[in-house]
Amino acid sequence: MTALTVDIQRVLEAPGLPGDDDLTRWASAAWQQDHGSEVTVRIVGREESAELNSQYRHKSGPTNVLSFPFEAPAGITVPLAGDLIICAPVVTDEARDQSKTLTAHWAHMIIHGMLHLQGFDHLNDTDAEIMESLEIRLLDGLGFGNPYESEETEQDS
Repeated sequence: MTALTVDIQRVLEAPGLPGDDDLTRWASAAWQQDHGSEVTVRIVGREESAELNSQYRHKSGPTNVLSFPFEAPAGITVPLAGDLIICAPVVTDEARDQSKTLTAHWAHMIIHGMLHLQGFDHLNDTDAEIMESLEIRLLDGLGFGNPYESEETEQDS
């Protein structure tokens, strides 16, 4: 595993937030590149998430994770992966609504966002299958179950 530096910004403090060591471990586990890099993980509330979601994705309301890959100017090489913006209240609500532990859902959101920073996406079925399979494998390596299992079971019922 190649070194990843994780800069953590806590705009919001709330019960149940993961510690810096966990956030760093999860982000590092998801770093699939053969070179070192740096990522900023910013934990925010609903208002900041909603503002960024509107400005950059043209969608209303807060969302669980926003990924902003770093785009260096032409001819400049800087080892920055980008920024992850995680909305703590949305993650908490989703964990409860999906009957998942808060820790497992946080790990999933960090890994999901890190994969987006590296160019993975889920805009079509093929890409979604690739990304979800990698998420499941990475989470399993960290001791977490399949984050999609309960959702699939609920849909099949």
